[in-house]
Amino acid sequence: MDSEEYRRRGKEMVDYIADYLENIRDRRVYPDVKPGYMRCMIPDCAPLAGESWDTIFKDVEKIIMPGVTHWQSPYMHAYFPALNSYPSLLGDMLADAINCLGFTWASSPACTELEIVVMNWLGKMVGLPDDFLHLRGDSQGGGVIQTTASEATFVCLLAGRTEAITRYKEIHPDLEDAEINSRLVAYCSDQAHSSIEKAGLIGLVKMHYLESDEDLSLRGHKLTEAIKLDRDKGLIPFFVCATLGTTGACAFDNLKELGPICEREKLWLHVDAAYAGTAFICPEFRKWLCGINYAHSLAFNPSKWMMVHFDCTAMWVKNSGSLHRTFNVEPLYLQHENSGLAIDYMHWQIPLSKRFRALKLWFVIRNYGIKGLQEHIRKGVRLAHEFEALVRSDPRFEIPAARHLGMVVFRLKGENILTEKLLKRLNSRGRMHAVPAALKGKYVIRFTVTSQRTTSIDIARDWSEIRTTATEILDEFSASTEDLPALTITKARVPLKETRQKNEHFGSSLLLANSPMSPKIVNGSYAAVFDNGEGISPDWNKNFSVLRLNVPDSPAVRRRIRGILMSGKQFSLDSRMDLVQGMMDRPASRPLSTPGDQALPEDEEN
Repeated sequence: MDSEEYRRRGKEMVDYIADYLENIRDRRVYPDVKPGYMRCMIPDCAPLAGESWDTIFKDVEKIIMPGVTHWQSPYMHAYFPALNSYPSLLGDMLADAINCLGFTWASSPACTELEIVVMNWLGKMVGLPDDFLHLRGDSQGGGVIQTTASEATFVCLLAGRTEAITRYKEIHPDLEDAEINSRLVAYCSDQAHSSIEKAGLIGLVKMHYLESDEDLSLRGHKLTEAIKLDRDKGLIPFFVCATLGTTGACAFDNLKELGPICEREKLWLHVDAAYAGTAFICPEFRKWLCGINYAHSLAFNPSKWMMVHFDCTAMWVKNSGSLHRTFNVEPLYLQHENSGLAIDYMHWQIPLSKRFRALKLWFVIRNYGIKGLQEHIRKGVRLAHEFEALVRSDPRFEIPAARHLGMVVFRLKGENILTEKLLKRLNSRGRMHAVPAALKGKYVIRFTVTSQRTTSIDIARDWSEIRTTATEILDEFSASTEDLPALTITKARVPLKETRQKNEHFGSSLLLANSPMSPKIVNGSYAAVFDNGEGISPDWNKNFSVLRLNVPDSPAVRRRIRGILMSGKQFSLDSRMDLVQGMMDRPASRPLSTPGDQALPEDEEN
């Protein structure tokens, strides 16, 4: 492709992207494909000779789009937003063309200088204290753009670890770093994101999960108790991750209580505000930032709600020296005449190089302005409030956790299985998309207003879809309950080699993979249950008798696990749910159930 064709094709691509986003309502938000769908559509090997652009681009609609979950759709309510915008896309287009590697100031001065400026802008926009900003040449604080909030958490945990080891070695100089590291312990809420756990795993430190209160918030007294218990065991508390806007319910840890404890106990306090941080551009939402002056670091994702497309995570630290002590390596080829006088971002992150992400952030802030971004945020909150009112108007539903910002969690009243079935059916139809969460043992559906294109009409349309589907589920549940006494089971042998022939979809469920409370069999190579009424051979029934439950005592769970043997439903054996654990080689226990059983033996339910 030469420059002339690039000009023509580039304009065509811009038109295609604009049409895609403008007409995204017309696309099914959740794809109707199975794992491996693409393999039969693409050759096994790369082409020997180059292909024409026309041939290549035709395959976008034919091969790519059928498997896309359309995150920019107004009917996308899963996870948190992952928005883009036209100024953001244009910023990255320019950054990709420049394609500089900003590891030092000298490697591309504009890349570093603009990042410093826009991170100061953004820090002021969300109300951060000056300690977090790089306002003068001698400022210790400052901001940096990381790839993800997960990476930001890991970077700050490593920096906190370095500070703790250094401080402890001053008292015990004879101890090795590894010995101290083995005694380090970090803390977060039981509502914290899984990336906090991953940071502890990679950093080789213990992570203790502290129980949140009835509002799903981590409070000071829980942290104080945990620190005392761990110090009594000879452990070294060093790090706390407070979450502002949890993934499960958008709950907020109590910074006002946690901050003074961390200061007194010399613990690094990191604030993860991945989703909610954008909301702090609006002054009325900064109440949750009270206590931020105690924090050592904070991160949130403009790539979520702020319309700066992925990847772009804003992270600030009070003392960049902690990062330097953790990541500083300076071979001769990375030194320059301004080393020490200018920021070299290679010392603020895990990778050496960084992309020119500041361009797209700069374009978005300038194009929308603070008022435009505030209007966008408030619109999302208002639409979530509208959806909450609709849910509350239907007595079949409940909202088990307070609504905050643009997310509502809701469920059907009654057993978890009802809400789980509702979500699976909604997702299978593909007209809207949401994901579940577990809050204090309750299975809930997370409904997040994500797209800037969402309107009140879209909210009403989605609610109508939810209500209609809920009616179907409840009617079916009532009918199946009435028919339950007459249930009879016919068992038949099913050779494992015929599994695929009997059921082409066996082991390939997409929907169950997002359902943490679904029952499953851990080792899918051993057994199968089919829709067509065929069961499991008598020999395999013996193997089921060695299964043990590893879930809280619940009549609903007992019925559902028993249903693996008694019902004709298909269960995914490749999703990771972990309700049932252990098979084949464990000591034998009593069977889960037989068709005549009424309940599990009391000593076997847990």
